[in-house]
Amino acid sequence: MSASLERFREREQQLLCRTYSRYPLSVVRAEGARLWDADGKEYVDLLAGIAVTGLGHCNEEIAEVIARQARKLIHVSNLFYQEEQLNFAEKLLATSHAGKAFFCNSGAEANEAAIKIARRYQQLVQGRNAWRVITLENCFHGRTMATLAATGKHTEGFTPLPDGFLRVAWGDIDALERAMTPDTAAVLVEMIQGEGGVFPLEAEYATALRDLCLERGVLFMADEVQAGMGRSGKFWSFQHYGVEPDLFTSAKSMANGLPLGAMMATDEVARGFDYGSHATTFGGGALVTAVGLKVLEIMERDGLVARAAELGERARARFREMGERVPGSVREVRGKGLLIGVELDLPEDDCRKVWESLLDKGFVLNLAYGKTLRLLPPLNIAEADLELFTEALEKTLKEMM
Repeated sequence: MSASLERFREREQQLLCRTYSRYPLSVVRAEGARLWDADGKEYVDLLAGIAVTGLGHCNEEIAEVIARQARKLIHVSNLFYQEEQLNFAEKLLATSHAGKAFFCNSGAEANEAAIKIARRYQQLVQGRNAWRVITLENCFHGRTMATLAATGKHTEGFTPLPDGFLRVAWGDIDALERAMTPDTAAVLVEMIQGEGGVFPLEAEYATALRDLCLERGVLFMADEVQAGMGRSGKFWSFQHYGVEPDLFTSAKSMANGLPLGAMMATDEVARGFDYGSHATTFGGGALVTAVGLKVLEIMERDGLVARAAELGERARARFREMGERVPGSVREVRGKGLLIGVELDLPEDDCRKVWESLLDKGFVLNLAYGKTLRLLPPLNIAEADLELFTEALEKTLKEMM
C-alpha cells in the first residue's frame, strides 16, 4: 500500500462509518473511461461508478449544462412547477409505453415508490386487500428497510424487517404461480440481475410472468436501475422480451453521476398516487433534470443504445474465445449490451486474485458473488479499451492456471 493510499485509509477510519470495504484505490481525477489515483497511476474504468457514468467521467457537454443550470436554478422543491423537470419527463417517457413519472434521488427510492404505488393502486383503485410483493432469489433492489426486505440479503442486525415480501426461485414459473395468493399486489423483478452475477431472464419466463400477472390481476414491476438507460442494448431491458411492465424503475446513469431516479407507470397504475400520497424534497430538481435531458439528447444523437448492443456482443464473443484459449478458466459469459458477466471456473480465492491482478494491471471492475467479473463500462468507451482488458484478462488467467 502506497503512502498516499495509507493516508486516505487512516483518515477514513477516523471520520466515516464503516459501511464500505474499499477497493485499494484512491481516485483523485477522472475523464472519459479513465481514472487516476493519488500517485498518478492511470486505470481503465470498466465499472463507471457502478453503471452510473454512462457517458464517461467529466463529460464536457454535461459539465457545461451543470455550470449553466447552477447559475439559473438549482432547487426550489416540488412545491413549484419546473420547466426542466417537465422537459426531462417528456423525453424520458417517450422511450417507453409509460405515461407518468415520479422523480426521486436513487434506485432504492424509486423501488420504494414502486412498492408504495402498487399497494395503494390495488387497495384504493382496485379495491383489493393486496399488499404482498414477490421478488426473485439473488435479486437486489436497494438498502432501505422495504427494499432490504424485498432483497432478503444484508439483513443482519436490521430485523424485524417490514412484512409483505416473499422471494421465489429465479426462473421457476411454477414457484411463482404457487406463491401468488389473493393478497399479492405485485411482482418485482430485474430482467437482468446485475448484483446477482449478471443473469438475464429467459424469454419464456418473462412472457409467462407477464401472462400470469395479467391473469391474476397482479402488477408486473421491472427494476431497471442497473440494466436500463441503454446499457442492455435496448433503452430498457424489458424491451428485449416484448413485454410491458405496469411500472418500472430507473436511476444510476440517468444524470451521469448526479443523484436522479424515477418510477414510471402506465396512466392506469399512476392512479395509485394522489396529492400528498408520496413525496420527496430533492427528487427531480431543476439541476439534475436539466442534466438528465442532456444525457438523453447525447444518447440519441450518438446512437449509444445501438452501440452498446453491438459492442457488447463483440466483447462477449471475445471473452468466450479467450476462455477457449485458456481451458478451464471461464465457466460462462453472460449479459446483454454492456452489462457483462464473465464467470470464472476457479475457486473463489483464485477469482479474487484474478480481480486483484487486473486492478494492479490498471483495470477497474467488480467481482460479483465471488466468481463473476462484472463489467459496466461507459456506453461510449473505446472498443480498444475492451480489447486491452481482454488481453490483460487472458494473461492473468494463464498466470493462474
